Amino acid sequence: MKRLICLLLFSSIIFTAESQTIAQIKKILDTTQNPIGFVKYVLKKKYFIDTVTVVSTKQFMGKADSLAYHGRVGKTYGPFKKENILVKILVKAPNTFYHIKHILLDTAVFDKSFAETKADDIIYKINYGSTTFTEQASIYSADLESSQKGGDLGWFIQGVMLPQLDKEMVKHKKGDLFKVWSQSGLHIVTVADNPKEDTGYALLLRVIL
Repeated sequence: MKRLICLLLFSSIIFTAESQTIAQIKKILDTTQNPIGFVKYVLKKKYFIDTVTVVSTKQFMGKADSLAYHGRVGKTYGPFKKENILVKILVKAPNTFYHIKHILLDTAVFDKSFAETKADDIIYKINYGSTTFTEQASIYSADLESSQKGGDLGWFIQGVMLPQLDKEMVKHKKGDLFKVWSQSGLHIVTVADNPKEDTGYALLLRVIL
């Protein structure tokens, strides 16, 4: 008798789920304690779970890392244009982010000795107060995208920049001004802020509708 009642109840849940609108499905996904079970046994939809890494809090590579950073844990998003899926954010985890600015002196334009001399001159003028990092970035930096923002590279995790920058930036504190050579040329770098903990990872449940 109990088994029959359970079967009848389960059948009614399946019948109800099949007639749900997307808004109703999202509401259930937002509130259920077992979203995977709901998708697998009630909705009977294909799904997958993946971990998304947030590498920058300023520039996102796509919807996944933007949702991972801006989305709320437990909330379901979608469906998205040309992507008939729903995405529920299951968990978030922190990572350490760094914020630096740089001026890139391109050695395809300047030879190495001139680049060193020019970098020392720029650093001296900034420290002396006769110019600003922003002004010098707009004049000299070969990184055109960041030069328009005063050399600002935004907040990012270690491992996504050039290895020489990654190695040196962790050795310095806010306000430090220093030089770093890389295959791209000579970088004049300043640490814009102290490192901070922020959302670095998110576990996403993707439901194929």
